[in-house]
Amino acid sequence: MTLLIPVDTAPASEPRCTEAAEDRLIEGKPSYKTWDLDAALAEAAPWGKIRTGIWEATPGTTVSLKGETFEFCHILSGLCRISEDGGESHEFGPGDSFVMKPGFKGSWQTIETVKKIFVIAS
Repeated sequence: MTLLIPVDTAPASEPRCTEAAEDRLIEGKPSYKTWDLDAALAEAAPWGKIRTGIWEATPGTTVSLKGETFEFCHILSGLCRISEDGGESHEFGPGDSFVMKPGFKGSWQTIETVKKIFVIAS
């Protein structure tokens, strides 16, 4: 088993396809494709599981709640606007990276179909 795994930004495998949950939908009808690349149990810290993959979303706006989840994102293509409840809004496009920390509450607006690399600790 290798401990070095390159991130394939164009996986040949079939993605898991889903749509926005009705209780999270603000505007539009976004659909999602997720390619799970790897998962591991956390050896340290309070995280139980760490997952990596590629995620794609079509335009629309949804409620974003992280709960106890930590997420790092790196945008490969497209454009999104993330707004924190009671805070600022930020637009992210190709080459941008950001972190949503546990407790984050806000909205995710996909302006142009967005594709990202994610790392989630939960």
